[in-house]
Amino acid sequence: MLLWYVATALAGVWAVFDSPALDYRFVMVGAVLPVGEVVLGRPGPLHSLVTAVAVLALVMAATQGRRLLRRRLLGIPIGLLAHLVFSGSWADTDAFWWPLTGIGLSDARPPELARGALSVLLELAGIGLGLWWIRRVGLDDRAARAEFRRTGRLPRAGTSPVQGTC
Repeated sequence: MLLWYVATALAGVWAVFDSPALDYRFVMVGAVLPVGEVVLGRPGPLHSLVTAVAVLALVMAATQGRRLLRRRLLGIPIGLLAHLVFSGSWADTDAFWWPLTGIGLSDARPPELARGALSVLLELAGIGLGLWWIRRVGLDDRAARAEFRRTGRLPRAGTSPVQGTC
């Protein structure tokens, strides 16, 4: 399951932040990093809020005075946080609050494997959401896609459906 996490993270972060300076490529990386833990057969540290916050703190501390690098790297913890939301990791107390609930990992199956056939439907929903988002932000244009691959920035800043509603 990758497309569900990529599409929901990109669309969600875009709808909330709509930042012209955010590198959305790093959001994608952060959103799929926890999927690698399926080899453990259970949720690992990347399914924990504590880890996502620690990565955020590390990025903030390591990039003091380097604004452009910070802007780029902030996408990783943002993507990790988006994964926690869209995977339902928050429903497993031991995984979500690890290591605060004990240093042992959760005994549950990773959320990426626990859904069975529903995972196929979520992947299809991810494809649909991804296609909608690509058109909405202007990545259906070849030049815009090339710029996105090069910079991670979206061609249409200020197009979020919720912008200006707060």
